[in-house]
Amino acid sequence: MLAGFLFLLLLTGGESSNGSCSYRDLFMHLNPKGKGQNTMTRPVRNHTTPTVVKLDVLIYAILDMNEKDQKFVSYVWIDMSWIDEYIYWDSEDFCGIQSIAIPTKQLWKPDLTIEEMTEKDKASESPYVTVFKGGTVWLRNDMMVISTCRMNVYKFPFDSQSCNLSFKSATYNNKEMQFLQFGSSAYNTKWSRRMMRSQSEWLFINMDITNKTVDNFGLNQTMMVCTINMKRRSILYVVNFMLPILFFLGLDLASFLISDSGGEKLGFKVTVLLAVTVMQLILNEILPSSSDRIPLIATYIIGIFGLMMFSLMETILVMFLLEKDSKENEPNGDQSLSEDCGDKRGKLSLDDCFRGVNKWIHSACVCDVSAGKTPPEVLPLPQEGSSSQLMKESKDPEKLSDELREVVKPPSLLLNSKKEEVKPAGYWRRVPWSPHNHCHCLQFQVQNLTKVLANHQN
Repeated sequence: MLAGFLFLLLLTGGESSNGSCSYRDLFMHLNPKGKGQNTMTRPVRNHTTPTVVKLDVLIYAILDMNEKDQKFVSYVWIDMSWIDEYIYWDSEDFCGIQSIAIPTKQLWKPDLTIEEMTEKDKASESPYVTVFKGGTVWLRNDMMVISTCRMNVYKFPFDSQSCNLSFKSATYNNKEMQFLQFGSSAYNTKWSRRMMRSQSEWLFINMDITNKTVDNFGLNQTMMVCTINMKRRSILYVVNFMLPILFFLGLDLASFLISDSGGEKLGFKVTVLLAVTVMQLILNEILPSSSDRIPLIATYIIGIFGLMMFSLMETILVMFLLEKDSKENEPNGDQSLSEDCGDKRGKLSLDDCFRGVNKWIHSACVCDVSAGKTPPEVLPLPQEGSSSQLMKESKDPEKLSDELREVVKPPSLLLNSKKEEVKPAGYWRRVPWSPHNHCHCLQFQVQNLTKVLANHQN
């Protein structure tokens, strides 16, 4: 604003009553002697005298931080001041004028450059500089700086970053031009916080300014390094990224409650695994591929992905074993008994029929007796001696065979009438034997068989 006000006075004339108190008179006083057009060389009377440039940097906005490309975009204000030994005037000769705004093209300026800058500044330069009566020149420029910044994303998204802006001359060495800090680091941090307009997802912490001398291809130069310290706002990453992945893991664990009989469980697990894969691809677009160590969040996702993968493999294995078990234990005992006690009455023997009955009894269904309950008493099966005696005393084997077929029904009829209750118990579903779950589902048939044999004996 001061430069604009001075330039406005310069355009309007700013003349006083005696005609020698205007900015135009002062400018004409400097211009004919060449003091206002020294744009070619450093404005010093002795070439051994270095030009001391006082530099002040203020952060106006943090526009972007690209982790993938390792770029830092900021908007800064740069104040520079130096002494032009060819410019001076007595303020009493010009009604007390202490300073004047002169077009930037009329004076020499330091060739300031930023070492980390990768793209040309898109902001326009200031068109005027302010010159004071003692020869001090002050220039303020605002710049949008796109610079490189090596980031450490090991603790992403709970990380802190430090980016440097190194100011130096592009041509002059340290004997010709020197950069000094205008204000302290605490002063620059305080004013940067007051001026800050945008911080994106980052929180500005502080700013450190140091001076050092570097060797740039055999040319010793002074450099002022401005280090900007920032901390990432991690709440959005926790809510939008980390918690959903944890919820997916909870869904995968809850899928163990789904039955293995159908394919819904397998499809559900595959869908959840694909959702975590999509989240992992999103993370890959954020984090740089040139990181020295694997970030903690990548380890977190890989761990959850591995747990869900093992869960999927377990589901596939269980379904494979159950399918194999069901094929090996398909009901085929109804044909054996019907063949033993079938229509071949002439060849039927009582031993064969008892052998089939005993085989059916021992391979029948598992009882529904729960633990802690005593199963009902089962009548003992006929001994071998009694069965042979009955076989000798029997006078009508064909009639006995008919009654046996009526009493002892084939397992196929029993399975058809009670499909929900009687199912083959495979190896992977079999309950270990104990006195509490002993088989007694054929009690009624055994009792009837015993009665029939007793009647025939009588």
